[in-house]
Amino acid sequence: MNNYVYIIAGLPDFTPDWRQGDKSLEDYLGQIRELLSEKDNETLDFIVKGFDKEQIGLELYKEALEHRNGFIRAFFEFDLNVRNAKVRYLNQALGRDPEKDVLKLADPEAEENGLEQEEAEFKEAAKLQKILEGSDILARERGIDDLYWDKIDELTLFDYLNFDKILGVVVKMMIIRRWLLLDEQTGREMFKKLVEEIRGTFKGVEYNENN
Repeated sequence: MNNYVYIIAGLPDFTPDWRQGDKSLEDYLGQIRELLSEKDNETLDFIVKGFDKEQIGLELYKEALEHRNGFIRAFFEFDLNVRNAKVRYLNQALGRDPEKDVLKLADPEAEENGLEQEEAEFKEAAKLQKILEGSDILARERGIDDLYWDKIDELTLFDYLNFDKILGVVVKMMIIRRWLLLDEQTGREMFKKLVEEIRGTFKGVEYNENN
């Protein structure tokens, strides 16, 4: 039986000056995996696969939207909406057909309810559009990841120390890893934010800023 409380409480402390060369994000992911069941690790595999560019495509999203885990279904639906919005924005900027390269999946539920495509758009569309219109590329990427971060918080709002909470933490770790590659200082700040959120969720996790 999985002890999700122990998994979250067992995450080590991180400081704002955390540097690659200490235990890596992959090490922490491995630590989480060691305490998960085989079934939960398979679910975690799917989350990690979603951050592999070579894996992204219609089959991945089709599988995700039919997944048994509710967090995965909701997260990848959001991810697909964001991806398609970015593609449409780029197409318009380049004077191409807005629907070129957009990934489209049939939505049986929407069809049954007679919903038009416009009505099925995700609620963050306006926020994302504003972010995409920004001129600073780094700020734009950060803004998009902030949307992801907020979505994870929304999806796990009522998840306390359960498996979906862990999935949310892992997604945030994947986001942080990308920023560590792009910008070390930004990555450290986002990692600190994640640790503080974990600390707020489970009081047994100590965080010493001076270490």
